[in-house]
Amino acid sequence: MTLGNGKIRQERLNERIETALGSANNWVLIGGPPCQAYSLIGRVKIKNENAKKNKDFEKDRRHFLYREYLKIISDHRPPIFVMENVPGLISSKVNGNSTFKMILNDLHSPIKAIAEINREDKVFKDSLTYNIYSLVKTKKESAELQDSDYVIRTENYGLPQARHRVILLGVRSDIDKMPSQLKVSNNRTTIWDAISDLPKIRSRLSKEEDSTENWRSAIQDIKRTTWYSELKNNALKEEILSNLEKIDEIDSTGNEYIPVELKGMYYDEWFYDKKLRGICNHTSRSHMREDLHRYIFASSFVNVFNKSPKIIDFPERLRPNHKNLNKAVCDGLFSDRFRVQVRNKSSTTITSHISKDGHYYIHPDPAQCRSLTVREAARLQTFPDNYFFAGNRTMQYHQVGNAVPPLLARLIADVVYNMLGQ
Repeated sequence: MTLGNGKIRQERLNERIETALGSANNWVLIGGPPCQAYSLIGRVKIKNENAKKNKDFEKDRRHFLYREYLKIISDHRPPIFVMENVPGLISSKVNGNSTFKMILNDLHSPIKAIAEINREDKVFKDSLTYNIYSLVKTKKESAELQDSDYVIRTENYGLPQARHRVILLGVRSDIDKMPSQLKVSNNRTTIWDAISDLPKIRSRLSKEEDSTENWRSAIQDIKRTTWYSELKNNALKEEILSNLEKIDEIDSTGNEYIPVELKGMYYDEWFYDKKLRGICNHTSRSHMREDLHRYIFASSFVNVFNKSPKIIDFPERLRPNHKNLNKAVCDGLFSDRFRVQVRNKSSTTITSHISKDGHYYIHPDPAQCRSLTVREAARLQTFPDNYFFAGNRTMQYHQVGNAVPPLLARLIADVVYNMLGQ
């Protein structure tokens, strides 16, 4: 809310929360402060912003936005709260002190923390305190936990994506229960488990007329390029040639709704809705001819070496003409500018950056020669198929990339539900 000054805004917010809660005693506060000040990239951006404005990075208010969450805990005393943020929170520091430990201490005694923040000199008769638990390590006292014990690695719990997030489970001290831990999955769920049943579609062509014929011609043109003829690895060369022969099998570019009967390969009861009778948000994006060549090279490389290529692995004539190219080759910086999602592994973290150009999210099937669609990204984020993403495609990608995986939320919800004794 952005109503008036801070005091009025807080009063209005409290009124809305009280109205929503009514007489409920069992409820859960879910949320987390904005992550910009804690993510590694966000910290660099904030430092650069403050340097331009001649401001002190250590005093930037974004470091302390968690206090808004703290105020809600202090005012409304939820039996349980769940707070989420990025792993960068663990290493974040202000004035040389750990931000994470500061947050843990404040969450443990929220009323006392708020008073100290406001420089109020009072004797505390109120004993509102919380035990802060990890969902992956069983320890009664938070002092017994390492900071890293609060990081959930989703690939360990049946999700097809390597997404790492800090999750704090706060339980009010008068509740004499220990939460259970998330159950580690015996089998690693792969990207191919999650998306292989979706209809095969081709990419579109950008900066030239798009048609299936032109698309095929643009890719088949690889056989006449110097970089292909100069490839020294015969296995890779044969793999590329084999994939070029498969592109004639694909002609659709997808649609916002495609009527199709899905086989239901992975976690049927979670993803599939029989009433849907198709799939939504499965439309390909456009790529330049040069990037199509890079995509099919990179995805073919994975089939041979079972890993995504670094820039140094690309033929020199196929490398992009980019100002950071030398750093990528010599120093290893930005070296995975073109990253294939390897079919027999978990995907890398789906972020809102997927809305940019798709280079970090190349489809594992070389014949489709494209980046992931919104629906494929949503599958990796574990959104059910009947969740429709509205707005233009950039907005859709942002909605997917900024979310907490719904299946992870479901797993955490089961723990909280049992804590509340329902």
